[in-house]
This record gives sequence, structure tokens and C-alpha cells, in this order.
Amino acid sequence: MTGTLAASGGGRLPAAGQSSFGAGFFLCDIFDAIPKDDIATMEHPIFSLSTRPDRRILRYEHNGAGIEVTPSVKGLATIHDKDILIYCISQLMAALNAGREVTRRLVLKAHDLLIATNRETSGDAYRRLVESFERLAGTRIRTNIVTGDVEVTSGFGLIESWEIERKTRGGRMVSVAVTLSEWLFRAVLSKSVLTLSRDYFRLRKPLERRIYELARKHCGRQESWRISVEVLLKKSGSSSPRRVFRAMLREMIAADSLPDYTMAEEPGDLIRFTLRDRLIETPLADGPGPLAPETIAAARELVPGWDIYALEAEWRAWWASTGRPRLRSRDAAFLGFVRARKTRG
Repeated sequence: MTGTLAASGGGRLPAAGQSSFGAGFFLCDIFDAIPKDDIATMEHPIFSLSTRPDRRILRYEHNGAGIEVTPSVKGLATIHDKDILIYCISQLMAALNAGREVTRRLVLKAHDLLIATNRETSGDAYRRLVESFERLAGTRIRTNIVTGDVEVTSGFGLIESWEIERKTRGGRMVSVAVTLSEWLFRAVLSKSVLTLSRDYFRLRKPLERRIYELARKHCGRQESWRISVEVLLKKSGSSSPRRVFRAMLREMIAADSLPDYTMAEEPGDLIRFTLRDRLIETPLADGPGPLAPETIAAARELVPGWDIYALEAEWRAWWASTGRPRLRSRDAAFLGFVRARKTRG
């Protein structure tokens, strides 16, 4: 499947219900939504790590999970193409947390997507974005991976369709509609997602991104996580021989550029991931307690359009990192944090 290019003129992005896409879509309009990724594609190798067109058929089996990934003539979807899915998932999760209705058909501004994923906004960047949409729609998955507590062996594209609604006079896309697969949308509705560091989008090497995903999924908030080089190679989806893969891991260890985690090589051909001092998320049970509904409402008035629940997670992580001080009023402390965060931008 490929998207269709619909030529159209300028003007403002229409509100929900007024688009040429018709009714029943979700408008991506949440400022600074915290990055979220679905657990299934973090756990299993679905995206190509190649920087050239990859037309291999990928097959992977591990602990009862089986995947077959078939490319289109454009090649397999890459780990950088996945930025589009992460952006969509992040927008949907922020909306769900805010009590908004969502659909698997989204309308987004291409410029907002490029900025959120730390990309250039040059003409070439928009061209590459079109290529990413084509690979995502053309790559076919056949799997029995469970999403949303449902195990169904099925085949699907990572996105069902895409369509450019508006372009500038120079031909650059302005707004685009994306329809996610039912498989991916089910993961969102069941909240089978994890928070990513914003620095994830600063990682340029495909293997660095994939290794960070695996560390985030398996290490999480634990102090450390160990895995053999052999299993890490399998789970990464890298096509490199083990000796080459091991050498690339050693380069990553020396560079120490992964967000949230440090890496170390241990005897027995093992790699250890250790959580850095900064926490990713703080569980509610370990935090200063729940916030009152009126506090959430007040925070929304202070920063309209922001993801309040992401701010709450950021506040709890900050509270933990500053030694878990005793709070006279957790609600007042949170609102003070929001005001300070708004000032910083």
C-alpha cells in the first residue's frame, strides 16, 4: 500500500470534522508530548538497521514469538522511519491521558513532526519524510505477537495508509493523514507503551537507537540488566557477524552516548546496562502521592495544550532525583514546578 498525493492549495489546517479527509480523525495538536514507544516493536526486531535500501525478508523467533517482515520495492521500514510511529503514539497517549477521544486515523503537520523528532526542516527533509511513509506503508508484517492482551496471527502494514492533504506552492507537504494499523492502535489503547528519553532522537546511528530501545524495555528502572552478546545480536536484528557486532558494542561503550544507561562488557561475553542517576519514571507508589483533580485542572490552565501527565511524571522524577524531600503540599509543589517549567519553555 502507498499513500496518495493530493495536490491542494494553502490556508490553515482545518479543524476536526472540516478536513477533506472526512470525519473521524484525530488532530495531532498537543505541544511537547512526551515520546512514547510501543513495547512490542521495542522487544522484537521489526525495523531495518541498514542505511541503504534493505530488501531482505526478515524472520525472527524467540520465546514463542514469531515475526516475518517483508519489504516493498522501496525496501524495509528503517529504525529512523519509526520516528513517525513514535510521534503518532506520543500524540495519542497524551490525548488519552488528557481524557480526549482518539482514532487510528491521525492528521498531523509535517513541520511539527520534523521538529519533535529532531530533524531538519529543509526541502530534502520533507522528501525523506515521504520516503519514510512509503516504506512504512509498504513493509508487511506477519506475526503472532500479543498487543493489548490479544494474540492474533495476522499480516498487516505498519501503517495502513497515508495521504498528503496540503502542499505549499513549492510542493512541500504541510499536512498529512496517517492511518495506523489495528495492531499498533490496539497497543496504544491498552497503553502497552514506554516513555523514551527525548535524547533518543539525537542518536544518529541505527544500532544505537535499537540498543537503547532494548535497554529501555528490559532494564527499565532496574539498577542493571545483563544480556549475552549472542542474544543481544539476535534481538537487535543486526545482520552483522558476531565479531563485528561485538566491536560495534565496544565502540558504543567507549562513546557512552546512550541516554539513561551506561554499558559495560563483562566476562562470559556479556553486556551490562546500568541505569544512570537520572530516573526515567517514578512509580506513583514510590512518589509523594496522587494529585487532586483540581490540581490537574489548574495545571491545564497554566500551560494549555501541554501534556499534564508527562509533566507530572517529570515532576516526580525531579522530586526523586533531589533526595525525595518532605512536601508540605504536594499539589502546591507540583503547580510551582509547572510554573517554573513554563518559564523555561
